[in-house]
Amino acid sequence: MCTVVVRWSAGHPVRVLALRDELTSRPFDDPARWWPDFPDAAGGRDRAAGGTWCATDIRSGATALVLNRPQGRAAEAGAPSRGVLPLLGATYGAGWRAHVRVEGMAAFLLVLATPERLVTWDVDGDVVQETEHAPGTVMVTSGGPEDRKAERHLAAFRAADPDDWPGLLRTGPPADDPGALVVRHERDGQVFATVFGELLEAAPGLLRLSHSREPWTTRPWTDLTLAGG
Repeated sequence: MCTVVVRWSAGHPVRVLALRDELTSRPFDDPARWWPDFPDAAGGRDRAAGGTWCATDIRSGATALVLNRPQGRAAEAGAPSRGVLPLLGATYGAGWRAHVRVEGMAAFLLVLATPERLVTWDVDGDVVQETEHAPGTVMVTSGGPEDRKAERHLAAFRAADPDDWPGLLRTGPPADDPGALVVRHERDGQVFATVFGELLEAAPGLLRLSHSREPWTTRPWTDLTLAGG
């Protein structure tokens, strides 16, 4: 995950736009309930490691997302995959750290968006920076040059209705520019690009989600509604 936009206010459904940037050769599945150990969680599944970049606990309406921090440390041998973090965050909320050892993990930013709070954890080695965010519209990225995205685009997301957020992605084909919302970088024969976009609304007991593998086009997004409680 590389770009996340969240709009929230206490007592209202959370609205999230999430863009996943990844190697185009890495396979994944569209959002569903994929994990027997987390029966209330729904999200897209990374086939390589089995985890996810974004998960919603349908029962509580909590959504958690993980963003890589490429400017931070690399993973140590045998470290857990960061793909488990959204499942733990959505399921256990702020108590997620009791269920995983972050020592040895590559650097990451974990986002937790609920109907009552928006909090992020920036983790790099033994350093954990926790930030509570005020109600409103917030954009987070993988950091470094990608922070240009907020400088360029956050004002437009704040001004728009969340239902219209996918339209803000249709600014042209993916670009080799870290400040672009949809990207495509080719290096050493590999392509790293925006491979997935999703727009969700989550409240306790109900998840409404639309998604696309080509979010910069005018093709219709796929709709999904999941209920639980």
